[in-house]
Amino acid sequence: QVQLVESGGGLVQAGGSLRLSCAASGRTFSAYNMGWFRQAPGKEREFVAAITRSRSMTYYTDSVKGRFDISRDYIKNVAYLQMNSLKPEDTAVYYCAAAFRDDYVNHRAYDYWGQGTQVTVSS
Repeated sequence: QVQLVESGGGLVQAGGSLRLSCAASGRTFSAYNMGWFRQAPGKEREFVAAITRSRSMTYYTDSVKGRFDISRDYIKNVAYLQMNSLKPEDTAVYYCAAAFRDDYVNHRAYDYWGQGTQVTVSS
């Protein structure tokens, strides 16, 4: 089992920044690829970013490329999502997730999920 707890969400004006954190506990953090997803009201959950277990590769959905940065700290067992130049369309509940399989974009590939943190971007 892996337990994931997100933090760092909140209300920010358009153009602002937030950093989301995902604290992991339980089984070996380094064994899992880590991903961030988001879900806006009335919409399906969508992939945002992922980082491989070795940190060798990162992946982003097109709409956040150049604005968001995913990273991980193996000592603290935390995954981060730095979000810059935020837009109102980034408003959603953000979830972190852990996957043993190498299928980064598909939410069904992820084995463990956090409870989510709300991000609201005002115009």
